[in-house]
Amino acid sequence: MASKVDEQRMREALKEAERALSVREKPVGALVVHKTRVVARAHHQTRTLQDPTAHAVVIAITQAANTLQSEQLTGCTVYVTQEPCCMCLGAVLLSGVSRLVIGCDDLKEGAAGSVIDLSAHERLNKKLIVVKGVLALECAAILRKAPTSARLSS
Repeated sequence: MASKVDEQRMREALKEAERALSVREKPVGALVVHKTRVVARAHHQTRTLQDPTAHAVVIAITQAANTLQSEQLTGCTVYVTQEPCCMCLGAVLLSGVSRLVIGCDDLKEGAAGSVIDLSAHERLNKKLIVVKGVLALECAAILRKAPTSARLSS
């Protein structure tokens, strides 16, 4: 269940998505919160860095691990404006994130229920609370603002 805090944090992730849009990247933003403190924020940078793995969630998880000096992000919540792909959801699961809050669905590559649901796969032995649809209309709207080429890149 989403809370007012979830909406506030998703608005911060949307600011990251706006940053991505301003540099012609796919407008996806992410935030990692440990307890009540934001420990990382990022946006897609696949074109900027010429790196297909430079998705907002992966960059934010790396930043959070560095900030917390731990490869395990237990007790952290990841906020992301668009449903993570398989790579990003894998990073969420492997890093031990406790909670994932998603803005809008990704009907082409979503790995938290839209195309596949890795978050609930019984054989992965990971516990992850997933909250979907937080500010979904706003999150979907920013994706529609992207140039076609940015929308197509992961």
